[in-house]
Amino acid sequence: MGRYFGTDGFRGEANVGLTADHAYTVGRFLGWYYGELKRQKGDTSAPRIVIGKDTRRSSYMFEYSLVGGLVASGADAYLLHVTTTPSVAYVARVDEFDCGVMITASHNPFYDNGIKLINGNGEKMDEETISLVEDYIDGHLEVFGKKWEEIPFATKDAIGCTVDYVSGRNRYIGYLISLGLYSFKGIKVGLDCANGASWNIAKSVFDALGATTIEMGVEPNGTNINNGVGSTHIENLQKMVVEKGLDIGFAYDGDADRCLCVDENGKVVSGDHILYVYGKYMKDKGELVNNTVVTTVMSNFGLYKAFDEAGIEYAKTAVGDKYVYEYMNEHNCILGGEQSGHIIFSKYATTGDGILTSIKMMEVMLARKKKMSELCSPLVIYPQVLENIRVTDKAAAQNDPEVKAKVESVAKELGKTGRILVRESGTEPVVRVMVEAEDKETCRNLVDSVVNVIKSRGYEA
Repeated sequence: MGRYFGTDGFRGEANVGLTADHAYTVGRFLGWYYGELKRQKGDTSAPRIVIGKDTRRSSYMFEYSLVGGLVASGADAYLLHVTTTPSVAYVARVDEFDCGVMITASHNPFYDNGIKLINGNGEKMDEETISLVEDYIDGHLEVFGKKWEEIPFATKDAIGCTVDYVSGRNRYIGYLISLGLYSFKGIKVGLDCANGASWNIAKSVFDALGATTIEMGVEPNGTNINNGVGSTHIENLQKMVVEKGLDIGFAYDGDADRCLCVDENGKVVSGDHILYVYGKYMKDKGELVNNTVVTTVMSNFGLYKAFDEAGIEYAKTAVGDKYVYEYMNEHNCILGGEQSGHIIFSKYATTGDGILTSIKMMEVMLARKKKMSELCSPLVIYPQVLENIRVTDKAAAQNDPEVKAKVESVAKELGKTGRILVRESGTEPVVRVMVEAEDKETCRNLVDSVVNVIKSRGYEA
């Protein structure tokens, strides 16, 4: 991870860890850098950068600050307004933008925000470019063969402009609709949009495909994103699906790059379930390229057992859909994702896309003529407990000798009946302690034993 940018962008509390000045500075660099890349190729046209944002109150502040920096450096800023992260990736790719920016803190509370950078291929920005952004923020930029104490401002007619580009978001909606292979008529669907970026998109797609939709989390006010709704608070969607007799429910996070499902009985369908259901579907159709599904180290033991029984191979990457996509791209895989609901269908998208995931799950249900509970039934999930502990220093907490000794002790105790995983969050000052075992009580006791050592060593924030 970089000095400012983690696995999923530059994220922090608005105007505390991430300020309006930071956004302006990022805009200044991007506008100048992509312009300079063009100029070195003899192209004097203004760089084109597309921007989306979620529904946080601070997103407007960061958008305007970012735009100020971009146009001051000579770039033209195209505004999608409130939209999803995958829509920015889609528009950046198909409309041939130099890069894209999404202003969001995903599943974090409203007072946090973030800046995600996307390259012209619709992929998460490469580490080399991100490192240059960080160098500029720190005031020691060296690129194009020289050191830059400051980068030049654009002047006269070279100053950039802003362009209302809501048409790009509308084309993305049309693209999603085009991926629906079956009519959703007669299917009752619950949609939880987390009071976030999908609130004005998801229903449009499902309605166009013929579903009967009931929504929640579609009243954003700037401070209620992810507040008791969305994929991190799926219990309310579970209740709604059961009470209203729905066939299925889908819950998104704040920027809608992830999706979790709820089956007709109100049971949560995790990212692992989604990988199994769609992987098996593609395997049976003879369309699972390389017969491989890409997972992360956080996927459940039960998923791998179910894959083994289905004759499906799998790969494991570090946590982060960025790493999943990199592996998929390098090894020509078409399906990968995370337990948390970041699912990548590389035939259709370059990032996780919650609404696309919903459409593909509907496709399997309709093609198989089965309920979601039936599709998921062969997958038996091992009990798992995950504890997030906020710490003062993630690296120190993990590398502390007493913490490491305790983790090794737990691993030895579990043997072949389970596993322990301790890792730091890429987006928060958090260490995650996860245990899988044959029963929930064992998981809970072993997680607590590790967390207690972390606390006793004085790392708890």
